[in-house]
Amino acid sequence: MNFEEPEGATPLEHEEKEGLKFKHITTRSQLDELEQANISSGLLWLSRNKSTDILNEHFVCLLHKKLFGEIWKWAGSFRHTEKNIGIDPRQISVQLRQLLDDTQYWVDHNIFEPCELAVRFHHRLVSIHPFPNGNGRHSRILADAILTKLLKEKPIDWAGGYDLQSMTQRRTQYIKALRLADTGDFYLLFKFADC
Repeated sequence: MNFEEPEGATPLEHEEKEGLKFKHITTRSQLDELEQANISSGLLWLSRNKSTDILNEHFVCLLHKKLFGEIWKWAGSFRHTEKNIGIDPRQISVQLRQLLDDTQYWVDHNIFEPCELAVRFHHRLVSIHPFPNGNGRHSRILADAILTKLLKEKPIDWAGGYDLQSMTQRRTQYIKALRLADTGDFYLLFKFADC
């Protein structure tokens, strides 16, 4: 498995690639197709899960496993390697706990409008980058779960009719908005999410 990743995607280390359960996969499109099928299954699980206890490390990892566990052996487990994005892997649990506690506070005290809260959560979770792969998709789905399960709001249309995994103008806008948010300016990311 040696193929070009879309802009902004996190390259996998050799040992992480070894975690692929389907050894016949050789192209990005094959992997995307398998992952999308697993994500669909994970979304079905999420829609049937009526619990609102989602702001904890167990749920964050369980959701990742439900979204990617049929494809990757390490799904639902924090990464152990440095990446081109994300914090030191030894800090993942601490930073994730802080994000989840902050988010619970935001929800409890109506600190942000729902869409803004979800976008800020999504950005911080992507910045932490807890897993070897699937962080963007996982964090968008979890942000939507916060909106629908905790705030009783509609989810964000992140893709806007496009595939955010493919190199499209929409993905380029998304990556640009995330990078600007890294500097503290959320204007483009709020605009992207139609907040």
